[in-house]
Amino acid sequence: MRKSQVTGVRLAGLASAVPTEVVSPEDEAAIFGLAESQRIAQSTGIHHRRLAAQGICVSDLCVAAAEPLLDSLNWSRDSVEALILVTQSPDYILPATACSLHGRLGLHENCAAFDVNLGCSGYTYGVWMASHLIASGAAQRVLLLAGETATRCVGKEDRSSRLLFGDAATVTAFEAAADAPAIHFRVGTDGTGQNQLIVPAGSFRLPKSPSTSQSAEGPDGNPRSLEDVYMNGTEVFLFTIDRVPPLIRNTLKDAGWNIDDVDSFVFHQANQFMLKHLAQHMKLPLDKVPFSLTDFGNTSSASVPLTMTVCLAEAMRTRPMKLLLAGFGVGFSWSSVAIQTDRVIMPPLVEISTKELRDRMFSVEDESASHLPMEVRRAFYAGSND
Repeated sequence: MRKSQVTGVRLAGLASAVPTEVVSPEDEAAIFGLAESQRIAQSTGIHHRRLAAQGICVSDLCVAAAEPLLDSLNWSRDSVEALILVTQSPDYILPATACSLHGRLGLHENCAAFDVNLGCSGYTYGVWMASHLIASGAAQRVLLLAGETATRCVGKEDRSSRLLFGDAATVTAFEAAADAPAIHFRVGTDGTGQNQLIVPAGSFRLPKSPSTSQSAEGPDGNPRSLEDVYMNGTEVFLFTIDRVPPLIRNTLKDAGWNIDDVDSFVFHQANQFMLKHLAQHMKLPLDKVPFSLTDFGNTSSASVPLTMTVCLAEAMRTRPMKLLLAGFGVGFSWSSVAIQTDRVIMPPLVEISTKELRDRMFSVEDESASHLPMEVRRAFYAGSND
């Protein structure tokens, strides 16, 4: 695991946005049966998830989170010098969704903007990148956006993933601050695990075709197409138990902290069984391991900052906090952050009416929606029955 640290970087603000549409195990009973849906919810700890309506993309959720945060911070749009978007569900193959967000947020042309294709470890990797940009002098203020519409790539009848994933987006603001405490990082990768959590078709290695969209029973007995996510839950669990404990122990050592020093251990929200097993294995107090997955599901790259938003906001707004953040999964990749925060600006969770947002974003008549090509807006309305 590669370690590093930076000084002079402050986490200034954090905001999150989720769709208003809530899905419960009972809503999936027609597919899996009520008893099976409830059994899966009990084992994973995921009882509700948020789903973005068809046509709503990660950029739409990101804008909904970013606007109130920028207003609350009182940051001039011209003062943002870099925008990083971490997502595995971009709006388009090209251009980078970060460029779309740059334009929609009205940022200056001297602002760098780029996408990072990472999932479970993506937010903590993003904090690593944003912090090092600032520490190097390349930027004074950076927006880190992390979000997914992960529910779009799950098989309708795949019980291994259908009831796990939710949609969300987050925005974190970092800025240079000479008196900010050191931030410690660990990052690692084992690319030999790439096939254990993968969407095989849809890009250039295996383009979409009529055959890739056909559902068939997989090696685990679950039906899915090659355009749906495949997850080997056993291998992901074993990877987590093997890699994450030393990741946490080493990061604590780097920061000079012990378990009692940490106010909260914020982990990627994979599933509750895995996280509780991890906490018990490492003798972490469960009251220091918050869970957001119960109400929002596994939101991939958004899960760590979303958990801070819904579980730690009151404390983070009002007092200094020592936080250990860790992301781990798809890739396989893993990363951690030991950070001290102090009176972070955190607007309330934004809950988006997807109908209202969709109507605004896709209005054929409204030229204020011109960030979307007219062809996209027309095609959306022609194919929508909602």
